[in-house]
Amino acid sequence: MNQITAAFTWLATSSHWSGPGAVGVRIGEHLWYTLLAILLAAVIAIPSGLAIGHTGRGRTIAVACSGALRALPSLGLLTLLAVSTTMGITHPVVPATIVLAILAIPPLLAGTYSGIEAVDEEVTDGARACGMTEMQVLLRVELPLAAPLLLGGLRSATLQVIATTTICSYLGMGGLGRFILDGLAVSDYPQMLAGSIVIIVVALVVDGLLALTTRLLTGPGLRHALALTPQ
Repeated sequence: MNQITAAFTWLATSSHWSGPGAVGVRIGEHLWYTLLAILLAAVIAIPSGLAIGHTGRGRTIAVACSGALRALPSLGLLTLLAVSTTMGITHPVVPATIVLAILAIPPLLAGTYSGIEAVDEEVTDGARACGMTEMQVLLRVELPLAAPLLLGGLRSATLQVIATTTICSYLGMGGLGRFILDGLAVSDYPQMLAGSIVIIVVALVVDGLLALTTRLLTGPGLRHALALTPQ
């Protein structure tokens, strides 16, 4: 309990909220690394998931690849990419973004193709009967109905990346992991605990915002349609 009190005292100290290593600056860095990784993962996973869900082809390969990516040790892969290339040392954000994107791809991919597959065939057949092309069926019918599962995959991926971005500090990068790493170096446990608390709070806030976004994008009409769709 004394350590927790000391951690909140550390957070309440004004000097920790000013300067280049301030809490606010570290939060901004942490979210920036997270955003880069999510964008890279989305560019790869969402189009692939849409194609798999719409055509029904490649699902087995996607599941196998997702399982393999989940099994990769993030810290080990980060170290490997960082020390094996010159760019990894001079620009550590590159290997960090790659590793974090690899972590985000499986939930994004699974949420996307699962959402498309969950759309009732009668709905898509009706759209085709109205003269829609396959691309129109995908973008105007399947994608909107798949939005809840797709956004669920995005929430899961984002939370995993926020948590794992902490290890980027081992490459000398910023982010909230700096508080843990710097505190560990000098046995400053209140600083380490304070960093952990901020990471948890940031993750909860981001998750809440994504949950609210999901609810706003899937309005009452869509939720009612999904409720009536046979499972």
